[in-house]
Amino acid sequence: MRYYSQTYRFRYNDACLFFGSGVLREKLGENVKNHRKALLITSKNAAKVSGALDTVVEALKRENIEYFIYDGVKANPYTSMADEAGRIAAENRVDLVIAIGGGSVIDTAKFASIIATTGFKAVEILTNPSLSSNVTRLPLIAVNLTHGTGSEIDRYAVLTIDGTIEKRGVAVRYPDVSFDDPLYSRTLSKDQTIYTSLDAFYHSYEAATSAFSNLLSITLSKEAIEIIAETLPKILGDLDNIEYRTKLLYASMIAGIAIDQSMTHLNHALEHAFSGLHPELPHGAGLAILGPMVVYYTHKAVPEVSAQLLKPLDPGIKPVSEDAEKAYKAVRDFQSSVGLDKRLSDYGIDRRDVEKAIEFAVRMINTRYTSIPFKPSSDVLRDIIEKSL
Repeated sequence: MRYYSQTYRFRYNDACLFFGSGVLREKLGENVKNHRKALLITSKNAAKVSGALDTVVEALKRENIEYFIYDGVKANPYTSMADEAGRIAAENRVDLVIAIGGGSVIDTAKFASIIATTGFKAVEILTNPSLSSNVTRLPLIAVNLTHGTGSEIDRYAVLTIDGTIEKRGVAVRYPDVSFDDPLYSRTLSKDQTIYTSLDAFYHSYEAATSAFSNLLSITLSKEAIEIIAETLPKILGDLDNIEYRTKLLYASMIAGIAIDQSMTHLNHALEHAFSGLHPELPHGAGLAILGPMVVYYTHKAVPEVSAQLLKPLDPGIKPVSEDAEKAYKAVRDFQSSVGLDKRLSDYGIDRRDVEKAIEFAVRMINTRYTSIPFKPSSDVLRDIIEKSL
């Protein structure tokens, strides 16, 4: 039996994760059987199309567990979505929350599991994350459907405050139980496959070059980038290939551990500004559009680690600041080779948005993103954005 067909379980901090083909159908039942009522949190289509919703419902019915569904989560979700999911959970007195989706769904569910038991609003937790500490919360199961998020294994969640462009990521909680089953990622479209894989790529690159990086985050990040560099080009001609899906899902998962250890930095700070302004911008696409220029400035600051990470893309990149241009080109050319040809302007973003995005990014950088390995000036931010328009 090939290694990629093996299923296994391991614990990371508060999360117990089951990984491998068929593991959701095999192991979900034993993890829901002691509950009475569950709230399933999903987007409109992904849980249904992937088949994961049917698998979860079958398990709940076998265990005679009543369930309710909130399917109002959208990409780049708002605080109101978490509030609504939390309200439904509280009103129906559920004793379990199950997220079935990618990062947007899992992040919304993390907040909802706390809102349901505390009565807090999502915006209160988002702006004061300490409110989520030492409180009773509903048990949370995360059924992850993409190979980009990492939210199934880390403590972070990202929401945008309604009526603003304030998109923030904060540490709120780990899922109690998570499932990474590649059988349910095969329905990702070609674009979704590219965007989510590049999301994991930048999780890895930023965690390893963060001011808080450590040997674990660097080791995991190097492995994740190597897998993505090798596998992403292959899967685009064979989207149903379970071996490739398994490898990319594994890369995404270990990248999630890396950011849990060492955080993301500049690319996420900038991307959040733009997808807060324009929620139609897919998170992974935004990271990929801005990313090569972020790599350029990051390589200047921490060339030793950056060169190690980018070796699968270009082994000729040297661990010196002067090779920042080569680092930029290696990432740009890799993304181009897998079909990433979007610009910010393709999502309705123009120069009128630039100053507003810079203002928000500077505020976040000055108050929250202490992980950035250098101090980016407004001119640097403007340069990154202008070259991404």
